[in-house]
Amino acid sequence: MHVRILFLLIIASGLAPAVRAQKIEFGGGFGGMNYKGDISPVFQPKFMKPGGHLFFRYNATKAVSGRFSLTGGRIYGSDIKSSDPFQQKRGVIFGTRIIEASADVQFNFLDFNYARRRPRNWSPYVFAGLGLFTFKPDQEKVEPYKTTGLAIPFGAGIKWQVKGPWSIGVEFGTRKTFTDYLDNYNAHGAGIPKNYQSDPTRKDMYYYSSISVSYTILKIACPD
Repeated sequence: MHVRILFLLIIASGLAPAVRAQKIEFGGGFGGMNYKGDISPVFQPKFMKPGGHLFFRYNATKAVSGRFSLTGGRIYGSDIKSSDPFQQKRGVIFGTRIIEASADVQFNFLDFNYARRRPRNWSPYVFAGLGLFTFKPDQEKVEPYKTTGLAIPFGAGIKWQVKGPWSIGVEFGTRKTFTDYLDNYNAHGAGIPKNYQSDPTRKDMYYYSSISVSYTILKIACPD
């Protein structure tokens, strides 16, 4: 009897790691882009323009993941829609297309585990990384400047396992850049009123809010 129980325990322990979640995940989503700079000194949802993204995520552990993303969209700003009378008088309007490739590390606050059978599998997370982006203003350049640069993406989100390998996510991310030309506006000099001048020391930022769907490759692995 004891030998039979021991034999069953050995078999069970050998099969336990057989079913496991693979670490590879693919996904995509859509959302909106916003901007902060000379034309919009603060984040304003009314200036949101559409964007979309694709990503590959490697779930190294239940808590830590690495992600590679390709994101594209538009940013927009308008002095005319501002509540500041000086901006209304200035009357600058811009639109810019952005394409970004980035890599980041995500940290899950809760135990997110596809292999575990439970009613709810979700976790809030934070992320930070490094990106390379290129942008193209709708208007002609005000002066020669680089249209590619580095960005530092960071933000937070929530991820839910819907069913099996399928998950949905909601995320808000900020991109810190090192350029003052996302809005194609650079006015300075003695002949320009102070209220109309741009501030080259304050670099532009853009934001991406998104909803995504992802698929994690699950497989049954044979025990060694």
